[in-house]
Amino acid sequence: MNQDESSARPTATELDILRILWERGPSTVREVHEALSAERPIGYTGVLKFLQIMAGKGSVVRNEDQRAHVYQAAEPPETTKRRAAGDLMRKVFAGSASQLVLHALQDKRASAEDIAEIRRMLDAYEDRQRDPK
Repeated sequence: MNQDESSARPTATELDILRILWERGPSTVREVHEALSAERPIGYTGVLKFLQIMAGKGSVVRNEDQRAHVYQAAEPPETTKRRAAGDLMRKVFAGSASQLVLHALQDKRASAEDIAEIRRMLDAYEDRQRDPK
C-alpha cells in the first residue's frame, strides 16, 4: 500500500486512538472518547474529528451499518509500528538501524529482559538472513 506522508506518520493523538482500538477492537466514538478522556482531557467532538480524519487517511475503517458508527484500526499494530519505526529511521537517523536502536536505548534504561529479548530478535533476524525460506 502506497501511503502519503500524512498517513505514514500518525500524530500522537492518532496513535493513542489506534492503541485504544487495538486493545478494545471495533469501538464507537463514545467508547473511544471514554477511554481517551480517562487519560487526558479531550472532548467528544474532538475524538469524532480525529476519527473522521483518520478514516480519510485510511488508518481506521468506519462501519456505518449500525446507528452509531463503529471504527476499527485498518492495520494490525505491528504494521503501523514497523512503518513508523522505518520512517523515523530513514528521516532522523539517515537509514541507520544501529543509530535508531542506540538512541532508543540511551533515552530510557532498558531492563535486562528487554536486552535479552533484543538479543533473541537479532539472533532470529540473522538466522533468517542466512537461511531465507
